[in-house]
Amino acid sequence: MENEKIVRVTIHEGQLPTKEQIREIETASIRPIEPDEDSPVLTDEQYAQMAAIARARRAENNKPVVSLRISPETLRKAKATGKGYTGFLSRLLDNAIDDPAIVKRSL
Repeated sequence: MENEKIVRVTIHEGQLPTKEQIREIETASIRPIEPDEDSPVLTDEQYAQMAAIARARRAENNKPVVSLRISPETLRKAKATGKGYTGFLSRLLDNAIDDPAIVKRSL
């Protein structure tokens, strides 16, 4: 570690690494992982605790998967909102189903 240096590089979207950067990545990928105070080795108990937290979060957010037909125009508009459009549609339906005026107009 004594001969190592920190190098900061700004990478722009779509920019590919240089040949030198690829060599550095390949060299780094074969080096052993050395835990330190910032990234200690986790115990089996810590892994178990994290797994329990992850399971609980998944259970809280467990939404059934459904299939429904929507118009191509509606799908296009939803996709135009960007990544996560299915979550957007889910929230939109949650809000709409709680609004009696929207429900009445949609029946």
